[in-house]
Amino acid sequence: MLKTLLKKPRNNSVLVVVLLVICMLTSCDSNSVFDDYKTVSSAWNKGDIVNFNIQAPDSTNAYNLFVNVRNTEDYKYNNLFLIVEMDFPHGKILKDTLEYKMADPNGKLLGTGLGSVKENKLWYKEGVVFNESGEYTVKIQHAMRKNGVVNGIEDLEGITDIGFRIEALNNN
Repeated sequence: MLKTLLKKPRNNSVLVVVLLVICMLTSCDSNSVFDDYKTVSSAWNKGDIVNFNIQAPDSTNAYNLFVNVRNTEDYKYNNLFLIVEMDFPHGKILKDTLEYKMADPNGKLLGTGLGSVKENKLWYKEGVVFNESGEYTVKIQHAMRKNGVVNGIEDLEGITDIGFRIEALNNN
């Protein structure tokens, strides 16, 4: 298609639009250092741990870390509890239990997206400096349970993908 557009000079406006669309689709997010997603099965089992292996970025800069969650309308809870573990290259382990709001008080799912899938960019850590060189591993699992029930929810429905993102701090 591009060759055809280049042969016809009278279609300059079409060519400009096509080139702009190509640039927009291939442009990089300048703050993103790491951004990856893993698809979970039709129901996210409480024993299924989602792993991300990350090479340490530049140790002279600070970064913001996010957990990204894609969910459908089948997600029927107002919040989401996650256990996030970060394993450092030299053996140190940080483990956090985190709670995120997933719906407003009326039950409308939060997040972005036009269709039935919503994407949530959830804060994990702010201003992190990766002091150790080597590979870090981030492990994420759900820790959902119903009110008053001791045992956790075995299979969490409505979560389709779990992501992890590292962004360079904007030092404007």
